[in-house]
Order: sequence, then C-alpha cells, then structure tokens
Amino acid sequence: QVTLVESGGGLVQAGGSLRLSCAISGRTDYVAAMAWFRQSAGKEREFVSGISYNGGYTDVAESVKGRFFVSRDNAKNEAYLEMDILRPEETAVYYCAGHARNYPSQSEEGYTAWGQGTQVTVSS
Repeated sequence: QVTLVESGGGLVQAGGSLRLSCAISGRTDYVAAMAWFRQSAGKEREFVSGISYNGGYTDVAESVKGRFFVSRDNAKNEAYLEMDILRPEETAVYYCAGHARNYPSQSEEGYTAWGQGTQVTVSS
C-alpha cells in the first residue's frame, strides 16, 4: 500500500504564490508518474499538472501554463507543485495522485493512489 500526504495549502492573496508538497510513503514502487488535481466547490475534479517518474516529462493544464510548475525529488519520495500568480477562481482542494505508469495522464483513470487533499484559498 502507498500513502500520499499533501501539505503546503493555505490562504493567499490573489497574485501570490504557494508551494504544495506531496510525501509518498509505504510501497513507493506502486506509483511512478505523479500528478496534481484540484476540485473547486460544485465542480468536478480537474487535472492541473503531472510529471513522469524520472522527471523528464511534465504536462500542465492550459489554464495554469506559465504559472504552475511541477517537480519531484525521488530521493526524498516527494512531489511538488509551485503555484504562482494565483487567482481567486483557483480556490480548491488540491490532490496529489500516483499513477501506475511512468508517464502522467490528464484522466483520473490509472491513478492508483490519492492523497487526502489540501485546501488552497485565494482571496481577492
């Protein structure tokens, strides 16, 4: 079993930055690619960004391109999401997810592990 735990969420003003972390523990070999999703109140969960197992490939949703940056440190079993120039509409619960394959997918299918989520609130 693999466990994912997010941290780093909180309250930030519009235009500000936050860095989310995802700690991977347990059977870390159960997941390869990592991704971040988010869910706002009343909306479906959506893909934000993903990174391959070796970090050489990243994918990012068009809405956050140029402002959000995903990374990972396999030696520490951690993944990160740097979020810059945050907008009020990006208030959401942010989840990290682990995929069984080496490359991330924008679909939730294939993600075998999920964290409990961390709340990000962007005030206007």
